Amino acid sequence: MLYLCATPIGNLGDLTPRVREAFSACSAVYCEDTRRTLTLLNHCGIKKPLISCYRENEHMRAKEVVERLQAGETLVYVSDAGMPGVSDPGEVLVRACIENNLPYSVLPGASAVLTAAVMSGFPVVPFTFYGFFPREKKAQKPLLEALKQTNHLVLFYESPNRVLSTLKTLLSALGDLDAAVLRELTKLHEETVRGPLSALIERYAAAPPRGECVVTLMCRVQEQAISAETLEQTLQTLLERGSSVRDAAAIAAAQLGVSKKEAYTTALRLAKK
Repeated sequence: MLYLCATPIGNLGDLTPRVREAFSACSAVYCEDTRRTLTLLNHCGIKKPLISCYRENEHMRAKEVVERLQAGETLVYVSDAGMPGVSDPGEVLVRACIENNLPYSVLPGASAVLTAAVMSGFPVVPFTFYGFFPREKKAQKPLLEALKQTNHLVLFYESPNRVLSTLKTLLSALGDLDAAVLRELTKLHEETVRGPLSALIERYAAAPPRGECVVTLMCRVQEQAISAETLEQTLQTLLERGSSVRDAAAIAAAQLGVSKKEAYTTALRLAKK
């Protein structure tokens, strides 16, 4: 049997008794990072052989795991934190077990995405989890187009040094939606900051977040029809907050569904008053 085990995302007290039992009973622990897993096993007072299995070598390790399972061994796989296979290695091992008709089980536990979804304060069902927000603009474009037609909660993992740029991208493409940034989940300095995207951008421009983050966003389908008065009001607010004419036009165009040319012409006129 292969056990894929959820591990704490910060607080070691969240390790479940079933995972401890699996650690004790297995022949070896395959893990994303042997150093982090050694710390976890030392916390449990358990000694087991540790074998690295990360994204770049998961296919090779899968063959090895299959051979050991076929020989009758019991093995454990853990990623660095949370549930294996959720933006972490583990999926290849599951497919290898299925293809070779070998038993595996998933032991539940801590999950950053589920914790963040509930803590966000937004309606959770339904929600969509996209893993880490794409870094390349080419990959961002189809995702942002899909989000324009989404009417529920979406979540992304994000590194603290990219939170600000991701929030700006979301604001520019989707308008000033309600959002929340959650960081250091289950840890001493756990924090949830809620507000419109513009307010979150202002917050993190002044003081970048620390620790691993989850960005949650309450999406809504964008309405295409908009009055000239609403366009002017939106642009005036953005300009008064310090946005340049170009940036204000881009944000308003995305938020209100008007052409960038119309938004820019109106913003330029307002700026000259």
